Amino acid sequence: MTIYNVTIKLDESIHEAWLEWLQQVHIPEVIATGCFTKATILRLVEVDDSEGPTYAVQYHAESKALYNTYIENHAPEMRQRSFDKWGNRFVAFRSVMQVVG
Repeated sequence: MTIYNVTIKLDESIHEAWLEWLQQVHIPEVIATGCFTKATILRLVEVDDSEGPTYAVQYHAESKALYNTYIENHAPEMRQRSFDKWGNRFVAFRSVMQVVG
């Protein structure tokens, strides 16, 4: 299994609206691509939240090939939609992990 992890630092001004959008719109759209079987939303703790909260969203893919399909065919549009909606009020970085146990 491959996990695609997206960590997002939010501006406090969009926190509640962003979280609702993430749960109601964005994650369902990502899952609907067929590349991932589920997503888990986590809030980072013991970090500086003075400028806003930090979340990690972990998308679970059955294979690296499915993850690659997402990156090649869907990720650019999904990233653009996020930017169009939220502008520069968030910062995201991405990592890919393989489950070993």
